Amino acid sequence: MRDYRGLVLANLKPIRLDLLLAVVLTTLTVVTTANQSGAHDPVAYVLAALTVVPIALRQLAPVATTAVMLGAVTAYSLFDFGGLPSGGVGVLVGMFTVATLRSRLVAAVVFAVATVVVVVAFLRVEGAAWSEVAQSVLVVVGAWMLGEGTRRWAHRAERLAEQAARAVADERVRIARELHDIVAHHMSVISLQAGVARYVLDSDLATARAAITTVGDTSREALTEMRRLLDVLRVDHDDDYRPQPGLAALDDLVARARGAGLPVDVVVTGQARELRPGPDLCAYRVVQESLTNVLKHAGPATARVDVDYGEQTLVLKVTDDGRATRPGDPDHQSHGIRGMRERAELYGGVLTAGPRAEGGFGVVLRLPMGEVAAG
Repeated sequence: MRDYRGLVLANLKPIRLDLLLAVVLTTLTVVTTANQSGAHDPVAYVLAALTVVPIALRQLAPVATTAVMLGAVTAYSLFDFGGLPSGGVGVLVGMFTVATLRSRLVAAVVFAVATVVVVVAFLRVEGAAWSEVAQSVLVVVGAWMLGEGTRRWAHRAERLAEQAARAVADERVRIARELHDIVAHHMSVISLQAGVARYVLDSDLATARAAITTVGDTSREALTEMRRLLDVLRVDHDDDYRPQPGLAALDDLVARARGAGLPVDVVVTGQARELRPGPDLCAYRVVQESLTNVLKHAGPATARVDVDYGEQTLVLKVTDDGRATRPGDPDHQSHGIRGMRERAELYGGVLTAGPRAEGGFGVVLRLPMGEVAAG
């Protein structure tokens, strides 16, 4: 993954603007030096230019370019050419760049060297006041702090980018699980009803018609849910979407299971409470996946759904009296149980599943009310 320096480089001005800045500053510095230097010493022009020319490469090699500019300022002062060329702009730009693109330790070393250079430069100017020296040092401190703030912003932007990427990945996993649950449940119902229609088509036309009607209704509902999930991936949509299913849709879910030939009893205890959308969908999918497994693996069986709204815990049980050992598609069933367990853990819950001592199979979901209840 790209480090913070790469992130800063991607957001700073293009390097060609640094080149333009260096050209402008070099021109102004040379002109100013010509006006200040009575001897017109070529060395003064070269050193003055070197205090700003490296700005063109500051993003590629911040420490090296700053070192060159500091060295040029030092030499300019030692040759008694007087003052700080270009007012020390090159030093400030270099300090800011190092603080932005390098570690705090490197920035601190560069700041210490820059401070010494600035102090020495002013001390060699006749009549320089201590207030001017202190002000110049404070300006260098400001450049350091500004660069440090930019570096922290880069770190924060990188963390936010990582969080956004993780959120996108998590959403894709959620959508994949949603699609798995939708396809598994609805296709199981469609397959069973299609089989019933084929079996009784010649002997019981009414039953066959009812089975075909169930196939049509179930397939349309599956398509609607799948379309809603896939539309989430689109970035150019403005439509409102139907809310995701929850325990309020439990009766419709059970009705479909009954229509597929599975007798299901529903028992609700405690004071029903509204759940947050995520846990509500989790509870719904657990019931959906459990009934789908009963339809596919339990053989002739009846099922029961118990929903207990406790003060501290929401307990949801789906039990059946079919075969405890489920033949046919153990890998699919194992995947379904694992997906349900991961959903439960996402909201601080616990899911257990396995054969019952009295026969059949049971799935139990426990969710902490304090975490999942709305409001």
